[in-house]
This record gives sequence, structure tokens and C-alpha cells, in this order.
Amino acid sequence: MALASNRRARHDYEILDKFEAGLVLVGTEVKSIRAGRIQLKDSYVEIRNGEAWLVGAHVSPYSHGNRQNHDPERPRKLLLNRREIDKIFGRTTLHGLTCVPLSVYLKKNRIKVEIALARGRKLYDKRQEKKKRQVQREMEEEVGRRG
Repeated sequence: MALASNRRARHDYEILDKFEAGLVLVGTEVKSIRAGRIQLKDSYVEIRNGEAWLVGAHVSPYSHGNRQNHDPERPRKLLLNRREIDKIFGRTTLHGLTCVPLSVYLKKNRIKVEIALARGRKLYDKRQEKKKRQVQREMEEEVGRRG
């Protein structure tokens, strides 16, 4: 069950490799995310001191929270294996890739983030991809009419 998705990332980037990560959250963040009040629009993953961090994700303050409510824009630590962190760090520094979150979802009552190593698309690549989807859609419509 997806709580939020980053549709912009699939448009702006070519997705190369995907990972699943846990999130370190405080109580009011969990309640707010379960209510679907998270936005991944301008967020990215950053590696600092051998740890992965989700930066720029906006989690709205919980409506019934009090003065101990969380900061909406704070960086959140991602829970990944050492091997996965090293792979992401190596490919982002050496190959010039970007690591972006694709979606936030529930898995066995835990909040998970799907992150991806991605390469930025140029404007002509975006146009080409849009045209390819349009042709595919037209072909499916034609097959639907005939069948």
C-alpha cells in the first residue's frame, strides 16, 4: 500500500537500480505519514559519514500533535545494509548518478522507502519517452477495439 509516490522522479530520471530502506522516525511523524501527509517532490538521498539520509522530504506536522511535534523538513536517517550504502556512495560519486526516493509504503506495519539510483534525463529524452508512451497507448486502444 503506497502512502506517497514521487512521480516527478520517474519523469526526470532514468531509473537504474532500486533499493528498499527503513526510516528512523519519531512518533508524530509515523502518524502523519500513515495519514498520507508526506511529500517527496524535491527530496534526495545523501550519504554522510557512512550513513544514508533522506533530505528534503516534507512530513506535515501531525494534526493532534502538541509542542513536541516534529520539524517537517528535518533530514531522516535511512536504514540500509553497509553493502548497499557503499554501492550507492560509489555509484553517486564515481558515475555521477543521483539517488532519489520513489515511494513510501507500508510493509508489515513498518514504513519503508523505495529509493533508486538514477541518471538524469535530457529534455529530448523526456520528449522521446512521452512519444513512446503515446504510441504504446494508441496501439493498446486499437487492439482493444478489434478484440
